[in-house]
Amino acid sequence: MLTETHLYQEIHEQPTVLATLLAREQQTAEQLAVAIRERNIDHVIIAARGTSDNAARYAKYLWGSRNRLTVGLATPSLFSIYKQPPRFGNALVLGISQSGKSPDIVSVLAEARKQGALTAAITNFPQSDLARQTEYVINLQAGLEQSVAATKTYTSELAAIALLSACMCQDTVMFDELQRVPSLVTEALVLGGDMQQAAERYCFMNACVTIGRGYNYATAFELALKLKELTYTMVEPYSSADFQHGPLALVEPRFPVITIAPSGALLPEMHHFMHHLQTLGAELIVVSDDNDALALARTPLPLPAGMPEWLSPLIAIIPGQLFAMHLAAVRDYDVDRPRSLRKVTETH
Repeated sequence: MLTETHLYQEIHEQPTVLATLLAREQQTAEQLAVAIRERNIDHVIIAARGTSDNAARYAKYLWGSRNRLTVGLATPSLFSIYKQPPRFGNALVLGISQSGKSPDIVSVLAEARKQGALTAAITNFPQSDLARQTEYVINLQAGLEQSVAATKTYTSELAAIALLSACMCQDTVMFDELQRVPSLVTEALVLGGDMQQAAERYCFMNACVTIGRGYNYATAFELALKLKELTYTMVEPYSSADFQHGPLALVEPRFPVITIAPSGALLPEMHHFMHHLQTLGAELIVVSDDNDALALARTPLPLPAGMPEWLSPLIAIIPGQLFAMHLAAVRDYDVDRPRSLRKVTETH
C-alpha cells in the first residue's frame, strides 16, 4: 500500500520535522546571524547539489529581498576538478547537503576555510565531512530519510534558510509567521488528500513544464526534480519570464503547464501569464491559494489561505510532492526506489 511506503510517511512527517527544527535550531541560527553582522558580510556563496541546490535558489530570493545580501551559487568543479578556486572575499560560504558527504561540496567549504571566510553548513548529519569544515552547523532535525526522493529534508532546508533570515532581520513578525508553518503544511496535506484522482488524469503524460517566479522559482525546480526522479517524465522548470523568451514555443493544445502562483507581489503577473497560456491551448495545473488563479486551471491544486509570500515555498511544494508520488504510484513505479538512483550521491 502507498501509505506504508517511506515516501508517503516522510511527506506526512514534515509538520513535525519543521516544528522540531524551529524549536531546536534558533540558537545556532542566531549565533550565525551575529557572526554575519560582526564580520560585515556583504555576500553569500552557497555550495549544493540536487534538491539542496533548489533550496539555495530560495535563499537567493529570500536573503536578497529581506536581508539585502547578494547570493550566488558556487561552481564546485572549479574547486574539485579544475583546482582554480575563486576568491571569496568577505563572504559567508554555506554548504547545503542532506548527507554532508559529497566531495565536491566539501571541497568548496574546505577552500573557504583555508581563505579565512565565514563558513556554515545546513545538513541532516552534523558530524559529516561537510560539517567538520564549517564553523556553524544548522541541523535539519529530519531524522532518517529512507526514501530516495528527498521531501522532509528539502522543506527543513527551506525552514533553516527562513529561520536564518529572521535572525538576521531580528524581526518578531517573521518569527511569528515562521511558527505558523507546521500547521499550514498540515493543512496543505489535508487539501491534497484526493491527489490520486488528479494524478490519474496524467498517467500517460510524457512531458510538461513547471513555472514559478520569485520565491517560488525554487519550487518550480524542486517539483520538476520530483517528477523526473519519481515518474521518469521529461519536465523542465522555468520562471514565467524566462519561459516567454523562447520556450513558449513548446506550448500546443493540451500541453501540461504546472504553475505555482500563490498570493503575493507576483500574482497579477502570473494571472496575466496563465491567461496567455490559455489562449495557446495549454492545460493548466495550478498550485495556488487564490480562487481566481485556481479557476483558470483544468486541475486546481489548492493551498491554505493566509500564507506569507516569503514562506510560501515551504507550503507550495507539498501538493507537488503528493502529485509526483501519486503519479508514480498510478504508473506502478516503486516510489521509494526510483531506477538508477541511490539515496546518497557523491560527485567530484
